[in-house]
Amino acid sequence: MIDPLANRIITLIKQDPLRIQVLDYVSQLGLPQYYIAAGFVRNLVWDYLHGYASPTPLNDIDVIYFDPIDTSYESALRYEVQLQEWLPELNWQVRNQANMHTRNGDESYQSSLDAMSYWPEKETAVAVKQSPTGEIECISAFGLESLFDLKITPNPNRSKDVFDQRVQSKNWLTHWPKLAIGHS
Repeated sequence: MIDPLANRIITLIKQDPLRIQVLDYVSQLGLPQYYIAAGFVRNLVWDYLHGYASPTPLNDIDVIYFDPIDTSYESALRYEVQLQEWLPELNWQVRNQANMHTRNGDESYQSSLDAMSYWPEKETAVAVKQSPTGEIECISAFGLESLFDLKITPNPNRSKDVFDQRVQSKNWLTHWPKLAIGHS
């Protein structure tokens, strides 16, 4: 049974032509365990819950995938370059989550979802992808309730200082004034 909140996210995405286009292009790369994550989903939900008529522009498009066989930085960069050629107006960030544990000082991640469970905010650890049949799938490392409750919650797997710095630097509480800091 599909989570009703995941269904709401899928409905919101289907109403956003840019997000549908992004899903279409990223799916063409055929990346293993790929998802489009973070602000791509989070911001869409917050915009909807704030009643914003148009979506907040995306700083970047976070494409994650998990490939423990080819962990070269050059491969991720090739995917980024390909996406940049297809949609040059967007700022693409493609990261193989099989590598990211070294940057973050963690044990090896086992999957894209496992990697997301270490991201600084619980509400950022949400992602979508398009299946080969065109269906949209939504996953989350911490569930979707706090996202729809307009919370921004520190992940206990990360430093609270990193969380606080991100909340401040990204200006989330100003742009989405109904947001509240949640408790981990």
